Amino acid sequence: FLEQHSKVSRVNYNGLPSHPDHALATKQMRDYGGMLSFELRDGLQAGIDFMNKIRFCTLAPTLGDADTLILHPASMSHINIPKEIRLQNGITDGLVRLSVGIENARDIIADLEQALA
Repeated sequence: FLEQHSKVSRVNYNGLPSHPDHALATKQMRDYGGMLSFELRDGLQAGIDFMNKIRFCTLAPTLGDADTLILHPASMSHINIPKEIRLQNGITDGLVRLSVGIENARDIIADLEQALA
């Protein structure tokens, strides 16, 4: 879903064939896990707007739970880190981290879709 969305520039998930480490992950893992991130094309304000529209997923300052948790580092966990340091570490203004929980995938996708609309 995210790879096909016009507002998303990149999806970071080793379970996708487009990921640079997909072949290695396939050799080493049975499943790929539920942790991923994606880049919103329009940066910081797009990330803030997206997070303000999330309804089903739980906004969280850190990730790791049975529930689906979502985080926009530039406006949440890394808000006090200077932008140049964030960028050096791959934390762009549009980066959103998602830890997929045990909920139905359709519910999670519907929430992402309405937040991106």
